[in-house]
Amino acid sequence: MTRPPTVAQRRVIDAADPVTGRLRGTESQLTALVKRGLAFRHPRPPHDHFLTPEGHRVRQGITQVPEAAGSAQAPASTGVFAARAGGEEAPADAGPARRREVHSAWQGLLELRRMTNPGGDVDRPCGWERTHLVRAAALALEAAGHAPAGQEGGGYRVRETPQPEAVAVHEPDGEALRACAATLEEAGWQVSEHREPRTGNRYLLASPRRA
Repeated sequence: MTRPPTVAQRRVIDAADPVTGRLRGTESQLTALVKRGLAFRHPRPPHDHFLTPEGHRVRQGITQVPEAAGSAQAPASTGVFAARAGGEEAPADAGPARRREVHSAWQGLLELRRMTNPGGDVDRPCGWERTHLVRAAALALEAAGHAPAGQEGGGYRVRETPQPEAVAVHEPDGEALRACAATLEEAGWQVSEHREPRTGNRYLLASPRRA
């Protein structure tokens, strides 16, 4: 069962810098927000805390942290927005509200890159993306307008792989698969195309580019 942020946590989120997402609060408050996926601790001194893309969305009031257990849109681990990886049980929502949510999350991710990558580079993935590979790749695809797969039929599916820092992207339509590759490359991922040994179906392997 997930819960919305406490009143004290919400005050910390609301008081975040509107541009950078930098947070100020007690150590316990900041740690709790990190555990919920709403904040992260910068790895370099002075180790400030910043809102994640999900945290930015909560601050902007675009999404509410639900009290019910997570769904395809709200994973149980954080109870907040997540881009669709494809194959979720709930029908995909492609309406204006969803598009606004995805756009806001993508803008928050670009700001995260600017604040945490050396030199403020927004053209390649940041540390948060490297620890949330499926969610990061799915956000890049959904933000670019690609359609996630439903329970059946076409659309992309982003899945974990045994390889470190790599996700697999499946899309039965060859042209759509190549379009997914172009989107990920533009978003700063290294992409290669492969065939499944048993089925011969094409898929992508994508890894965050480091330089």
